Amino acid sequence: MSNNPYKQQHELAKLIERFSKQDGVHSTTIPSLFLIRESIITEPISRVNEPSFCIILQGEKEVLLGEERFLYGSGHYIVASVDLPVTGQVIKASAESPYLALKLEFTSSQVLEILNGTDIKTGQGKNVKRGMYVSKIEPSLLDAPKHIPVLAPLLKKEILYWILHGPHGEALEQMALEGSHASRIREVIDHIINNYGESFRIEELAEIANMSVSSLHRYFKEVTAMSPIQFQKQLRLQEARRLLLTELTDVAEAAFRVGYESQSQFSREYSRMFGFPPRVDISRIREN
Repeated sequence: MSNNPYKQQHELAKLIERFSKQDGVHSTTIPSLFLIRESIITEPISRVNEPSFCIILQGEKEVLLGEERFLYGSGHYIVASVDLPVTGQVIKASAESPYLALKLEFTSSQVLEILNGTDIKTGQGKNVKRGMYVSKIEPSLLDAPKHIPVLAPLLKKEILYWILHGPHGEALEQMALEGSHASRIREVIDHIINNYGESFRIEELAEIANMSVSSLHRYFKEVTAMSPIQFQKQLRLQEARRLLLTELTDVAEAAFRVGYESQSQFSREYSRMFGFPPRVDISRIREN
């Protein structure tokens, strides 16, 4: 590849298009590396975004985290350093110029391995930053994927190394350092994700994080852009929508299975999140 970042980007886009002839997410020889192609503007999709790095080579996408909006396109990448419930939509794509992206999933232990094996010094986990950010592509990140056929086992390490060296490296580092405020928030996030259908007291979560209730609220919102209750609500509503789409469950049963005691409350919150009442929303999606 050329050292010209614009040419590198174009060449990498052609590489992704060559190996992803149809729309969708395509696996590669690296289990955690995926190629993504969309030739149309997509419907908003709500899901839990796992820790990952996604580099955009063509097109544009919008992601909503709580009430925060992340808009990114060609020449940018987005990093999620922790599991986060988001809504994403490809907003610029066509058959002639499809949305093309490369996604790499990773774990906190893999980040920690790099931190322990190098002399990278960022914030040492002293600050708490948002668990998702967008940044401009550095040339080093464009160069790494060309080695996929030969250096597959080392590719993930190289990409994570350059992300940590980037302007937002601290946001990635904070989740990997044991005992940091952000890593303790990650433990709370894991607990809520694994028990989203159950009610909880905020004091229980504070105990898991070994924080005061006020500190938990402050740091949790800093990382996720939401309160713990809002975080749980998004998980519940996303799962309810999945149940209604895939298991033909009626609205009352879906509400009950994700932890709601009141169907009317469920319908109100569902409409607020997805823009339509449950039955209308599901019919609309199936018709499309």
